Amino acid sequence: MTGAQNTRFVARIYGADTSALIDYVADFADLDIHFHLPFRTYSAGMKSRLAFGVSMGLKFDTYLIDEITAVGDARFKQKSQQIFMDRLTTAGAVFVSHSNGMLRELCTAGAVIEGGKLTYFDDVNDAIAHYKYSTAK
Repeated sequence: MTGAQNTRFVARIYGADTSALIDYVADFADLDIHFHLPFRTYSAGMKSRLAFGVSMGLKFDTYLIDEITAVGDARFKQKSQQIFMDRLTTAGAVFVSHSNGMLRELCTAGAVIEGGKLTYFDDVNDAIAHYKYSTAK
């Protein structure tokens, strides 16, 4: 399937307007003609741009995000961060990152998983401190 066909498929799964999602993702992911080429021909970065575009084109109550700005050029990273911040005005998120600055900017609470056990912290700074301490051992 092409990027456009994948987008249409996901829209149908979520009961979204397929034409609106196709238009949004085509513009957001900025894949040009590749949007209409087979997904299997995409680079890892192109796949990530498409997937992030589809996710941001759908309105969810909670987003699960792993390294939001890990792919793309500076302009795409900025665009991704802006749209994600916009989504956070009406939705929650579970955000995974190795960037302490990004964690502090986006999160109010945190959790650390060690040895299969999750420890929750009401303050993201406490979670970061705990993680730093546990990895420094």
